[in-house]
Amino acid sequence: MNLIIFGPPGAGKGTQADFIVNKYDLYQLSTGEILRNEIKNKTELGKEISSIINSGSLVSDDIVKKLVESFISDKRYQDRLIFDGYPRNLTQAKNLKELLGKYGQKIDLVLKLSVSLEIVKKRILERQTLEQRSDDSEELAIKRYKTYEKSTEPVIEYYKKLNLLKVIDGERSIDQINKEIGDIISLI
Repeated sequence: MNLIIFGPPGAGKGTQADFIVNKYDLYQLSTGEILRNEIKNKTELGKEISSIINSGSLVSDDIVKKLVESFISDKRYQDRLIFDGYPRNLTQAKNLKELLGKYGQKIDLVLKLSVSLEIVKKRILERQTLEQRSDDSEELAIKRYKTYEKSTEPVIEYYKKLNLLKVIDGERSIDQINKEIGDIISLI
C-alpha cells in the first residue's frame, strides 16, 4: 500500500510515519528529509534549496518531482511508500498520481493530522531545543503553518473527493493517534 500523511510542520507527521513504517514495513519518503540531505551534502541543488527554505518559501514542484520519482521508480519501494510532507499543492498531487500511474501504483489512503497553530508553535520550540534544526523558529513556524494551510487546502479537498482522506486529531497523545491510524489501516 502507498499512503500520504499530512499535517503542518510540527504536527507529528514524522513520528506517526515512523510508527506506520515499523508496523507495516513501509518506506517513509519524507521530502523534508530528502531536501535536508541535499543541503547537508552541499550539492548545487542543496544550496538552492537552502536559500529557498531559509526565506520561508517552499521548494519548486519540479525539484521535488525529480527527487520523488527516484523513489517511486525504485522496485524496492513499490507499493511500500508513505509520503510525508508531499504533495503540498494540487500540482504536486497531480504529479504524484501521474508518477505512481507511470510505475503501476496508486495512493491507498491519505491521513491528515489536524493540529492548531498554538500546538504547532509549542512543538516547534520543543523540537528546536532538542534537535537544533535550523529550519525551526517561531517566526518561521507561523509563516510555514499559514503557507501550509493555504497551499494544502485544495490538496486535502482533492483527496477528500477521491474518498481517500481520513482526518485525525493530532493534538492527542502519540499512542492514541497510533491506535486510530492502525484501526484505519486495518480496514484497507
